[in-house]
Amino acid sequence: MDATQIILRPVVSEKSFVLAETGRYTFRVHPDAHKTEIRQAIKTLFEVDVVSVHTANVRGKPKRRGLYSGNRRSWKKAIVQVGPGQKIPIFQALETS
Repeated sequence: MDATQIILRPVVSEKSFVLAETGRYTFRVHPDAHKTEIRQAIKTLFEVDVVSVHTANVRGKPKRRGLYSGNRRSWKKAIVQVGPGQKIPIFQALETS
């Protein structure tokens, strides 16, 4: 897989912005990607040193609309810690807005 196929998009939430202040960035990643692929993709896309990668499978929440019930899609997220003094520019642009 290509690096752009592994890293799908950043996770925009209050918790992810709190983590971004400490050098940890949260991304939505491809469900079949493993930690080594995620580390290499972040390194090539953003040119930063990756210290650690933590992954989690997020299960889809059950939702109802009247009589009909279903689930949201399940997805995989990765929390990436970069080296000291390094930042990822995507999150810098979101913090100033």
